[in-house]
Amino acid sequence: MTELHVSDAIRYVGVDDTTIDLFESQYPVPNGVSYNSYVILDEKVAVMDTVDRRAAPDWLENLEAELKGRAPDYLVIQHLEPDHAGSIGLLAERYPNMTLVGNAKTFSMLPKFFPALAAAPALTVKEGDTLPLGSHTLTFVMAPMVHWPEVMVSYESCEKILFSADGFGTFGALSAGQSWEKEAARYYFNIVGKYGAQVQALLKKAAGLDIRTICPLHGPVLRENLGFYLDKYDRWSRYEPEEKDAVLVAFATIHGNTAQAAGKMKEILERRGCGRVALVDLCREDQAVAVEEAFRCGRLVAMSPTYDGGLFPAMDHFMAHLRDKTYRSRTVALIENGSWAPSAAKHMRAYLEAMKDVTICPTVHTIQGAVKEADVAAMERIADEVLA
Repeated sequence: MTELHVSDAIRYVGVDDTTIDLFESQYPVPNGVSYNSYVILDEKVAVMDTVDRRAAPDWLENLEAELKGRAPDYLVIQHLEPDHAGSIGLLAERYPNMTLVGNAKTFSMLPKFFPALAAAPALTVKEGDTLPLGSHTLTFVMAPMVHWPEVMVSYESCEKILFSADGFGTFGALSAGQSWEKEAARYYFNIVGKYGAQVQALLKKAAGLDIRTICPLHGPVLRENLGFYLDKYDRWSRYEPEEKDAVLVAFATIHGNTAQAAGKMKEILERRGCGRVALVDLCREDQAVAVEEAFRCGRLVAMSPTYDGGLFPAMDHFMAHLRDKTYRSRTVALIENGSWAPSAAKHMRAYLEAMKDVTICPTVHTIQGAVKEADVAAMERIADEVLA
């Protein structure tokens, strides 16, 4: 068990998973992931969420070590995604008198995962309802679509702790010892980022609470300088770039010609004193990092060869991710490559025109095979436009 002290009465019972390679079967997690779970020990005992079933044996061992023979009175279900709810059935089977606590949407969805729990003791809560445990009291705050419809968060008023569900989470096992900043942005933009309006709604509710500690369902517990984390979420959920003057050059390449052009584009931008230029090979680097960089930077240069009359798959995947994660309020330049019938730019433009407040630079250039002097001159013009 990773040692993590929350307080004398509120104990961490979560589990690190260092064997997982892909989170949600799509996001590389070389440092693993933590499944966070907590138990409040008072006159009544409340378990705050469970863990992925693959980690259930270690979690149950951690939990029972803290219970010291007591039985939980409540299991608070803040989020039904299987990485947090996967062990509900096991816990309910072990403690059949335990009351499941959730909202109406929680209990409408629960049978889809655990049909055997239809007759389990249940307490349905709504916005502002409280659950007294003794000296500790939980207040429930609904957070629909952050990032599932049943999500809620819980505020413990005695110790001023916000149990924030997936909010403020990160990739990475706690035993990896990484900082929150290292993985928080990649996690946010790829897991929660589509739902900026809903995150804004939750932040407005949280502004009325005196929060001293944030306990998320992934990643480290946050205690100090909470304004830093809240400001990040506020900025991210308003789709504001952290680095307005930075440029992401995202490219896909088949035989290396577009990669050569992308490297030249980076050089041109850097000569113009651009704040920062990130260069991402969409074919070889983590797409989740590319999405994170696209949201971090105020500007994007997308460069792709034509393939089978359309976009090369890596660029198509990237553009679809941007669309699905609500990419907006950015300036984008397009460069395509095609030896005959080039059409990549047309397909990239179609993606971008479906997004909100995306400005497409007027110069859209076509490279035909290898980079030539005329291509460099066009990229010089594009650099001026994207930085204007």
